[in-house]
Amino acid sequence: MLRAEQTLSSGAVNRPRFARRATLRRSLRLLGSFKYAQTDPAVFYGGVASDTADLVGDFYRDLTGRSLNGTIVLDVGGGPGYFADEFGKVGARYLPVEPDPSEMHAAGLRVAGAVRGSGMALPFRDDAVDVCISSNVAEHVPRPWVMADEMLRVTKPGGLMVFSYTVWLGPFGGHETGPWHYLGGEYAARRYRRKQGREPKNRFGKSLFAVKASDGLRWARETPEDVEILSVFPRYHPRWAWWLVRVPGLRELLVSNLVVVATKKPGAAQADSTVRGSAFEMAAAPESA
Repeated sequence: MLRAEQTLSSGAVNRPRFARRATLRRSLRLLGSFKYAQTDPAVFYGGVASDTADLVGDFYRDLTGRSLNGTIVLDVGGGPGYFADEFGKVGARYLPVEPDPSEMHAAGLRVAGAVRGSGMALPFRDDAVDVCISSNVAEHVPRPWVMADEMLRVTKPGGLMVFSYTVWLGPFGGHETGPWHYLGGEYAARRYRRKQGREPKNRFGKSLFAVKASDGLRWARETPEDVEILSVFPRYHPRWAWWLVRVPGLRELLVSNLVVVATKKPGAAQADSTVRGSAFEMAAAPESA
C-alpha cells in the first residue's frame, strides 16, 4: 500500500480533522461556484479561498497542534492574491508567488510582499516557510512535479505542504474547453477558438497540461524517506467518497481534483535559526501586487 493511502504514522491523528468538513453540502456549494470561474473569478475564488484556509488550518493543527497564527504561508501560483484575506483572518502572513505579471494584477488586488517567480524554481532558500500551498496550478505547469519538489524544498522540517490540482480526465480537466478535452486537448482548443473567435485562456500545450491522478500518487510514492505523506484525497468530494482515490481508472474520471498533503519530518534537515521574516528577504523579485 502507498504511504499516501495510510493513516498518519506518527499516531497523532488517525483521521484528518478536515474530514468532518467534507460534507455533501460543502461539495455542492463548491461545485455550484464553478460556473463563475471564467465570468466572475472573485465569486469562484472567494468560496475556494475560505475552504482552502479551513483545509490548510485543519491539517496544520493535526500536524503541529497549533493554529496558523504567526505562520508564513507561501501560495505558489497565487495569482492576484484571492486567498490573502482568508489567511490574514487567521493571523498568517500570506505570500503569493506568481510568474505572470498580468495575473498578479488581474483583479486589482494589492498584496504586500507579492513575489514574481516561477513555481519550478522558487526564489527562496531551503526550509523558508511554515506552510507551502498550491491550488489548481499544477495543470498549468509543464513540469508540475518539479514544482512539487520545489515546494517541499522551501518548506521547513515539521511544516506543511498542500498540493492540489485538477485531474485531466475529470469533468473540469479541460477548463473552459471542456468537455471536449475528452476528444483531445488540441481538438478542444481548436473547437473553442472556432466557436468563440479567440484562443482559450487555458490553451492546451501552453498553459494547460494533462496531469493524471495516478501522477500525484506516483509522486507521493516516490518521495524521499524524510518526507511523510499525510493524506491524499479528492478535494471536492464528501468524506464518504474519498475511497475513489484507491481505484485505478475510476479515479481518473471521478476524482476531479486531487489533494496531496505532506510534511518534511522534523530533524530531517538542520533547522535554520533565522527569524521567520527572513523568507521574505530571500525573494528574488518582490513587488507589490
